[in-house]
Amino acid sequence: MTDVLDDAEIDERLPAGWERDGDEIVRTFEFDAYLDGVGFAAAAGGLAQEAFHHPELTIGWREVEIRLTTHDAGGITDADLDLAARFNDLRE
Repeated sequence: MTDVLDDAEIDERLPAGWERDGDEIVRTFEFDAYLDGVGFAAAAGGLAQEAFHHPELTIGWREVEIRLTTHDAGGITDADLDLAARFNDLRE
């Protein structure tokens, strides 16, 4: 099982644009058009499947919210921070 990170480590390593929300990290990515967000969400889903770590994705009008936590561990782990950074790279 993966260890839950402490608050200081999460704050230090949290990727740009992400915020802490309790036992989750969250970011809303914005897009110029609805279908751009849908395409991003599909690509993000592919990355998540590769990592076998499945976030909550919410597709809205010109935005996609992603929430990450490691349910098995009961909080935020390396897997969450690593995948958040990969999502940032995908958006660039």
